[in-house]
Amino acid sequence: MYRAPVEEIAFTLKHVAGLEEALASGALGDLGSDLVDAVLAEAGRFATEEVAPLYKAGDEVGAVLKDAAVTTPPGWKDLYTRWREGGWNSLTGPEEYGGQGLPMMLSVAVLEMWNSASMAFGIGPTLTMGAVEALEKHATDELKSTYLEKLVSGEWMGTMNLTEPQAGSDLAALRTRAERVGDGTYRIFGQKIFITYGEHDFTDNIVHLVLARLPDAPAGTRGISLFLVPKFFVNADGSLGERNDVFCSGLEHKLGIHGSPTCTMIYGDGFGGAEPGAIGWLIGEENKGLACMFTMMNNARLAVGMQGVAIAEAAFQKALAYANERRQGKAASYTGEGMAPIVHHPDVQRNLLTMKALTQIARSISYNCAHAIDMARVSEGDKAQHWRDRANLLTPLAKAFSTDVGVDVASLGVQVHGGMGFIEETGAAALYRDARIAPIYEGTNGIQAIDLVTRKLPLGEGQHVHGYIGELGAIVDGLKGVEGFGRSEKLLREALDDLTEATRYLQEKLAGNSMQEALSAATPYQRLISLVAGGAYLAQAALAGHDSERVALARFFAENMLGEVAALKERVLGGAESLSLAGASLITA
Repeated sequence: MYRAPVEEIAFTLKHVAGLEEALASGALGDLGSDLVDAVLAEAGRFATEEVAPLYKAGDEVGAVLKDAAVTTPPGWKDLYTRWREGGWNSLTGPEEYGGQGLPMMLSVAVLEMWNSASMAFGIGPTLTMGAVEALEKHATDELKSTYLEKLVSGEWMGTMNLTEPQAGSDLAALRTRAERVGDGTYRIFGQKIFITYGEHDFTDNIVHLVLARLPDAPAGTRGISLFLVPKFFVNADGSLGERNDVFCSGLEHKLGIHGSPTCTMIYGDGFGGAEPGAIGWLIGEENKGLACMFTMMNNARLAVGMQGVAIAEAAFQKALAYANERRQGKAASYTGEGMAPIVHHPDVQRNLLTMKALTQIARSISYNCAHAIDMARVSEGDKAQHWRDRANLLTPLAKAFSTDVGVDVASLGVQVHGGMGFIEETGAAALYRDARIAPIYEGTNGIQAIDLVTRKLPLGEGQHVHGYIGELGAIVDGLKGVEGFGRSEKLLREALDDLTEATRYLQEKLAGNSMQEALSAATPYQRLISLVAGGAYLAQAALAGHDSERVALARFFAENMLGEVAALKERVLGGAESLSLAGASLITA
């Protein structure tokens, strides 16, 4: 069973992501290392002892829909209540509305633990936290006073309603409509699909944030507005009133995360005899809803990245335990009697070390992204802009690379288990099933790559990414003359050169408006920069930790896995033409 790696999480936060320096500088107020350690320790206990034991029920029983009401798996409702009463939902919430105002770095650390213990459980509160941020930044004071305190505490939960049957990633095709009532409210009509926790039994009320289009709205994404649509209306005294005209008409039968209800939501169908039209309130300005929603979505992308880290950590733990128990064959390194535990076989060791290295790299990138968000919040002027740019640069890496890692590591976990990995009783297959959704939602990983290349490489007039590469190079400088790293310094410098060449190539293509070449190279570039950053972060951890295990892992990655970077560079520089030619043969419509 999963056990939260509290010490590793704390080490990465402090020595790789920059938390220790931020605490020492006073940038995070009176937050101290002792409080950080206490929060992480209690989160680790809760994830290990209370969330993880209910994972199996979530996977096997799942969420059940009957008469437009969803029942979550056995024990989950009480688990959520204990989780909320522990203050976990309010960790980073605004203090004005009852939140604790703690940094994003702590939030992503505990998110990792909830999602390792049960991704299907951990995903629900993530959306509430996003709704809090969107309302805090864009809602009217009246809406804030009505909803924020209950959302911050977790007494109510929030959702994000974007996707429709004909409008997945392309929100310009969105058809849900909003009609002005004349009293400041709007009536919403339409269908939304794939709505996570759109209906459940955790809380008395659910606050939906819904994208819809007004009758006179401009075409495309410029004509989308954002509305708050509660499941139940709220009376003047804060109590719940009548049911709104919104309901769940179906649950998806999914590959994984079975305990998480993925709902089809119907707005404005006259549910329960109500006058047709779900009543909603505008968030922000008319026709500018996408900007408001992206306030919620950007941090949601980091949270999804943490799901990738979380699944990878859980899969590694499970595979490592099995490899030390399962005995098969002979191994040169085994001196005991009988068959050797399979962990002694070099190929199994390679799989396990690959899992461990990729997990730690994804964790380091994601935590560094959270650090940038925190520093942007507490900085001013040019320094704040620098950290905003850094957060923007790292967000697509945190989301895409980490969720790819979640799938890859879970797959390797099945492989380490051998035939038993394909059998449900070991739990290795369940993690693989759970992991597969994360590269798809909150913007597919292909979309993240496009965002990285077309929007993030030009940041700071194209210089911000080179500043980041320079910082990675400074980490590598620290390897000079240090024993135990083998050829790591040389290989990392070659990888940094490949990254610089690929980056300049893409920037030249963007400047020359050669968009086809840039888009063709986006996905390999995204992996390239992530691997190089990861190699540097592993070296940074080894230098800070001064222990042979971290040094050995950094060297393993550099000498066994970093070679992929050179191949990725060739794909970036020379793969576009063949992709275009071969791709043309696939087109029939």
